Amino acid sequence: MNKLNVTARTKVNRLPDRASYDINVIYNILDSAFVCHIAFKIRDQINIIPTIYGRKDDTIFIHGSRKSRMLESFESGEDVCISVTLVDGIVLARSAFHHSINYRSVIIFGKPEKIKTQGAKEKAIQIIFNHFLPGRWDEIRKPDKKELNATSVFSFKITEASAKIREGGPKDEKEDEELKIWAGVLPIKTISYEPVRAEDLNKGIRLPQYLNKFRQD
Repeated sequence: MNKLNVTARTKVNRLPDRASYDINVIYNILDSAFVCHIAFKIRDQINIIPTIYGRKDDTIFIHGSRKSRMLESFESGEDVCISVTLVDGIVLARSAFHHSINYRSVIIFGKPEKIKTQGAKEKAIQIIFNHFLPGRWDEIRKPDKKELNATSVFSFKITEASAKIREGGPKDEKEDEELKIWAGVLPIKTISYEPVRAEDLNKGIRLPQYLNKFRQD
């Protein structure tokens, strides 16, 4: 297995049996989501903001307005923390203490690197599009020079990261197993609904095939 080196920041201390440092496990979780939360510091104040991202090989890409406080803070080159979590189910135990959720999560630590050239910025934005909605980039109008100049793009190498996963049923105390209380797992899955046409969409424009595939997946 291709494992990342465990560091003081990525080592899972509580319930370490749920931890994974396998890069393929980490990639699979990242590829199953497209929203992350990023923790960063501005003048000694910790902030956390959700945003979309894209992954290509060992790199995460983040983009946004040049006026974004978060992206402006990346200019300092200080480490940030990126978190991704997928909830797979609610675990109902017989006791309040043993209720839980089934989840897959990833934590990444790293320094943001600014992407400076317009060509590289557009390529990174394409990666983000292909990550959360494959096929969309191929038919849309690409960003022009003015739009690219108004956008900041940063990359993060996935070199210091860990995954943590909880799966399976409740883990009740032996003496609670005879209680007449329902126990088990309520599975949770994110689904998409029928796409809603824009009110000003020209007649005759059909739903793209990639949206149908997205819904089926």
